[in-house]
Amino acid sequence: MSVPVQIVEDVVIKFAGDSGDGMQLTGSQFTNNSALIGNDLSTFPDFPAEIRAPLGTVPGVSGYQLHFSSQKIYTPGDNCDVLVAMNAAALKVNLKSLKPHGIIIADISGFDSKNLRLANYTDGINPLEDESLVGFDVHKMDITKLTREALAEIQLGTKEKDRAKNMFVLGFVYWLYSRELTSTLSFLHDKFGKQPLILESNIKALQAGYNYGDTVEAFSARYKVEKAKLPKGVYRSITGNIALTYGLIAAAEKSALPLFLGSYPITPASDILHELSRHKNFGIRTFQAEDEIAAITSAIGAAYGGSLGITTTSGPGMALKTEAMGLAVMLEIPLLIIDIQRGGPSTGLPTKTEQSDLLQAYYGRNGECPMPVISASTPSDCFDAVYEAVRIAVQHMTPVIFLSDGYIANGAEPWLYPKSADLQPITVNFKKELGADETTFLPYLRDEKLVRPWAVPGTAGLEHRIGGLEKEDITGNISYDAENHQHMVKTREAKVDMIADYIPLQTLDSGPETGDVLVLGWGSTYGSIKSAVMELQAQGKSVAHAHLRHMRPFPRNLGEMLGKYKKVLIPEINNGQLIKIIRDKYLIDAVGYNKIKGTPITRTELVTAIGLLIG
Repeated sequence: MSVPVQIVEDVVIKFAGDSGDGMQLTGSQFTNNSALIGNDLSTFPDFPAEIRAPLGTVPGVSGYQLHFSSQKIYTPGDNCDVLVAMNAAALKVNLKSLKPHGIIIADISGFDSKNLRLANYTDGINPLEDESLVGFDVHKMDITKLTREALAEIQLGTKEKDRAKNMFVLGFVYWLYSRELTSTLSFLHDKFGKQPLILESNIKALQAGYNYGDTVEAFSARYKVEKAKLPKGVYRSITGNIALTYGLIAAAEKSALPLFLGSYPITPASDILHELSRHKNFGIRTFQAEDEIAAITSAIGAAYGGSLGITTTSGPGMALKTEAMGLAVMLEIPLLIIDIQRGGPSTGLPTKTEQSDLLQAYYGRNGECPMPVISASTPSDCFDAVYEAVRIAVQHMTPVIFLSDGYIANGAEPWLYPKSADLQPITVNFKKELGADETTFLPYLRDEKLVRPWAVPGTAGLEHRIGGLEKEDITGNISYDAENHQHMVKTREAKVDMIADYIPLQTLDSGPETGDVLVLGWGSTYGSIKSAVMELQAQGKSVAHAHLRHMRPFPRNLGEMLGKYKKVLIPEINNGQLIKIIRDKYLIDAVGYNKIKGTPITRTELVTAIGLLIG
C-alpha cells in the first residue's frame, strides 16, 4: 500500500552523530539535492574542533541543520521538524531544539549501554525505552544492522561497511521527502569511481535506505516541499568560503590583476586556499606559507609587485599578522586581509561561530593604523562583499580587512549566478612614466582621493624606496620630523575616511524610515534580524532593519538614519563590539543583544528582545 504524500511549506532537518558518522556529507548531499529541486534553503553545519573527537561523547557530536522551503527563507531555522540521531549523545545534545511532536529517527545500535554511558545517561536509563520522549514521533531503526545486511554480499570488512550507514539514512530521508536519488548517485560515481567496492557499498546502502521506506509501515505519510518562487536565473548551492573565492576570481579578472594568495591553513578559512588552488587556469598563484607572518608578507610583496595580494586567516592568525598589516598601511599598497572569525580568545572555539574580531579589525595594531573594514552578511553575499573589498583596496591604495565568520563560511544557500557584464568595473591605473612636469618620481604625491600612485618595481624612471619607517610627505624619504609624522598620521586617516564619499549611502533592508525601533546589524546576524523584523512588521509594529557592509568608514548618512528612531538595537555574536563604536561615533544610546555561545542568534530570541524595547 503506497503512503500518501503531503505538501508542506518548509522543513528543518538536523542530522547528528559522531564526527565519523558522515553527517556533514549527508547534510551537504541533501542540501545539493534541495538546491537542484529549486527549494530555497539555509544550512548550519556544526562540528567538533577535533578531527576525531571522542566517539559517543557529547563534545564529539557533529551536526548539520538544513532548512528548505517553497518560500523565501533567511535562517537555518530555530527548531527542527526532524532529528536524525545516530547515537545517544546526538539525541541528548539536540533534543532541546526539536519541535513538539517532531520526528526522531534513531539508530538503536547507538543506544547500547556503552553509548548511553559515554553520553552521561544515568545507569539503566535509555531515552528510547522510557517516557522521556513522549510527545515526539519516535522511529527506532537498527540502521547499522540494516546497512550491514544490505551490504552482506560485498567483500568489505565490517568497519568499511558501517561507513556507508550515512547513505542508508540519506536514502531513507530522500524517501520521506519524496526525492530522487540521481544527484547523490552522480556524486558517488564522481567521488568513488576508482574504488568500485566503496562505490557499490554506498550506492547499495543509499538504495536500501530508500527501499526501507517503502517496506516499513511506521509512517502514515510522506512529505514534499515544492519548488520555491525565486527570481528567474541559474542557481547553485554555495557556501560562504566558495562564494568568496569566486568573488576574488571575478575581481581579479575585472581588474586585470594577477591574483596571489599567501596563506597559512587555519579553521575556518582553509577552504579558500583549497578552492583558489584549483583555479590556476585564471593565472592564480597560491602559496601555503610556513606561518602567518610569511603568508602576509608574501602577499605584501605580491601587491608591491603589481598583483592583487591576498592573505586569509582567522582571529588568532590575524593577531600574528598585525605588524605586517601596519607595514602595508605605512606603504599604502592594496592588500586584502580576509578574516573568517571564530570563537576566541586564543585558540578558543575553532569550529564555532563568533563575530569576535571587529574591534581587532578597528584597533588591533600598534600606532595610528586605520584600515577600511568590509563585512559579508550571508554565504552568497560573500561574492559581492569581497568584490567590493578588492575595489576599495586597489582604487584607494590601502590594505582592507574583510570579515566573515564560521557560520557564513560553512553555511549554504542558493546563489543566483551573476553576469560579468553586471559587475561594477574595477579600474586600475598603474603609473608607467613621469608626467610632463615631473623631473623625479614622487611616490607619495596624492590625487584628489589622497591616493598615492601605484608604480610597479622595474618601471624605468619610477624607482622608489619602501619600508616601515615614517615617510616624508610626497617624497617618501625616511623622516623623523615630528610635524611631518603628525601630518602623515592625519593624512592616512583622512584617506580612509574619504572612502565614505565613494561608497553607497546606507539603506534600510526593510521597515519605515522613522519609527520605534531600528535593528542595526552586521555580518551573519542578517537572516535572524530580517526574519524577526518581518514577523513584527506583519503584526503592525514600527520596526526597521538596516544591515552594514561598510564597517569602516561607515556610510555618510548612517548617523542621520540612527537619529530617526526612538531606540536602536544592535544584535551581535560577541560581547558588544559594534555597539561600542556606534556609541562612540554617534553618541547614540544603543541597546545591545549579545549571544556568545558559538551558535547563531535565533529569530525567536530577537522577536522577544525587540518586543521588550517596543514595550
